[in-house]
Parts: sequence; C-alpha cells; structure tokens
Amino acid sequence: MAISRIFETLAGDVRAAFDRDPAARSALEVVLCYAGFHAVIVHRLAHWLWVRDWLLLARVISHVARIFTGVEIHPGATIGKRFFIDHGMGVV
Repeated sequence: MAISRIFETLAGDVRAAFDRDPAARSALEVVLCYAGFHAVIVHRLAHWLWVRDWLLLARVISHVARIFTGVEIHPGATIGKRFFIDHGMGVV
C-alpha cells in the first residue's frame, strides 16, 4: 500500500470521528487524544504485516496496542474505510 493511500485512509478515519462524535472539535484532537483512533492506526499497521505473513510481529504490535488503548483488534480482521471506535476501552 502506498504512503499516500495510507494517509488517505487515516484521514477518512479522522473524518469519521467528526461525523459520529459531536464532541470532536479538531483533527488534531482526534489524532492526539482518541484511543479508538490510535487503536485503528496500529491495527492498520498490524493487518498490513499480517497479510504479508509477518504473523508474530503483527500479533505483538496488536498486543501492545491493546495494552495502551484498551481496544483489542485481531490483526487478521479486515476493517473498511472511515472506521471509528468511540469509548473503546475494553472492546474486543
């Protein structure tokens, strides 16, 4: 996946936060303060590794994200565009 496409996908995830969370005030706030967004960023990296057979590294990265965000997303899970997790603590 090209870098430009990665940023386009993440920008869509930020826009989804604005569409679905009335408390979201700026893109910077979403990027810096939303644990659900952090979980999605890390999942997209872990999934990229997973589909390229870097299975152990993908699982480790996913596990670290769970520790920091409280959100567990299996690296093999496919997530579409404009994905947003609000109040994701404890989500599996």
